[in-house]
Amino acid sequence: MENKRLLYLFAAAVLAAAALIVIPWLSDKARGSGLLRPSDRPTVALGKKVYEANCAACHGADLEGEPNWRSTRADGTRPAPPHDETGHTWHHADKVLFELTKFGLAKFAGSDVKTAMPAYEGKLTDEEIIAALSYIKSRWPEAVRKRHDQLNEATKGKSD
Repeated sequence: MENKRLLYLFAAAVLAAAALIVIPWLSDKARGSGLLRPSDRPTVALGKKVYEANCAACHGADLEGEPNWRSTRADGTRPAPPHDETGHTWHHADKVLFELTKFGLAKFAGSDVKTAMPAYEGKLTDEEIIAALSYIKSRWPEAVRKRHDQLNEATKGKSD
């Protein structure tokens, strides 16, 4: 009887250990191939707070961007683009969105580019940047999210 009980305890311990490995792995697979986690509620909740505190003033509370965002202002900068499905955010892979947010537009367009968009390196953690971008992606229609996931898959492993 004692051996049977020990066997059950051992089996329960093995199952618990397996669950600790398999559940996070399945969660990562369900999230998709990119950095962003638009289906992860805690990440999106943090991202909403980060977005509201750091992004909404320019990009809009509803991700609508500033009026005439495709035009250039007298100072050479452009208004903030929308981050909803009407903008071009979802046309860029997760890695590009992350690096653009962290390091600024100069990383991609050169140091002489005029922009009002700050770089958030040293202001936000990587996790906060990922959370804000995950929040943005969570607001896109499912068809746009799927196209963005396909873009991430197509660019996986390529240098940007």
